[in-house]
Amino acid sequence: MKAAVIYENGGPDVLRYEDVPDPECPDGCVVIDVEAISIEGGDLLARAGSPPPSVPHIVGYLAAGTVVEVGAGIEDPVVGDRVVTLNMAGSHAAKRAVPAMSTWSVADGLDAARAACVPVAFGTAQECLFTAGNLEAGQTALIHAGAGGVGMAAIQLAKQAGATVISTASSDEKLERLREFGLDQGINYAAESFVERTRELTDGRGVDVILDSVGGQTLVDSIGALAYRGTLVSVGVAGRAGSTVEARDLWAQNNALRGVFLGGALLTEYPRVHGMIADLFERVASGGVHVEIDRTFPLGEAAGAHAYLESRQAFGRVVMTP
Repeated sequence: MKAAVIYENGGPDVLRYEDVPDPECPDGCVVIDVEAISIEGGDLLARAGSPPPSVPHIVGYLAAGTVVEVGAGIEDPVVGDRVVTLNMAGSHAAKRAVPAMSTWSVADGLDAARAACVPVAFGTAQECLFTAGNLEAGQTALIHAGAGGVGMAAIQLAKQAGATVISTASSDEKLERLREFGLDQGINYAAESFVERTRELTDGRGVDVILDSVGGQTLVDSIGALAYRGTLVSVGVAGRAGSTVEARDLWAQNNALRGVFLGGALLTEYPRVHGMIADLFERVASGGVHVEIDRTFPLGEAAGAHAYLESRQAFGRVVMTP
């Protein structure tokens, strides 16, 4: 089969499009013919900085497709089912094998590209806002990087939960487009201080929940935008350096800093998290929430797809097709 592989860590140009052996199907696993691949932030980080366990190594978390082989002990899914698959590696390929428990059924009428984008982006947004952040109707949320996958999902979920939604993005154009997803107020972080503007928009109070997938100084500065007993949820670093947070900065307003890693939650609380993501699939399939796809690349252009996503030009998701 064809796959986008790496032999070493580095920039997008380390990705090579090559022939590799088809995956085997161990007990408890399924193999799918891949139809669509969602490129996640974790894929970029793995390519850039996680030493491959062996080479050639196929990176990638998420892929949707049709089950073509089922390992021993598996009754669901069955051959012919359309599913989305999640694993720590292997999505950038024409076929992949994953544990059957790491799959979700794709409803009739939901295309593979949008389905592939659901588990990590929408699952992470849901976990950050409501499990970690305890966001409630009538509260206010600040979503960083609103034009990204997690950000766009979070704007929709927060708005539908009855919250007032503020978001940052790198351009006025992106912020204007985000209004159709439920954005109430936008902040162009390239042109103004998001902390000062958030305080202005909330009459000095600050926000109840902040979802930060950027990290670095953004995480540190976000403390200054929190309301009394507000919660700052950290879920990523977007390729930037880590953050040094001074604990005493949280004390004055009794603020909380929470960390979220969806993969860890899925392993530790499988029934709850798998079911939560299944519910999100239903919301996407019914049109209740929307997956915005910016561009689709062929798998043979994986290096270009990674470079485009890293350029922060995308409005929504970037996907690939074998």
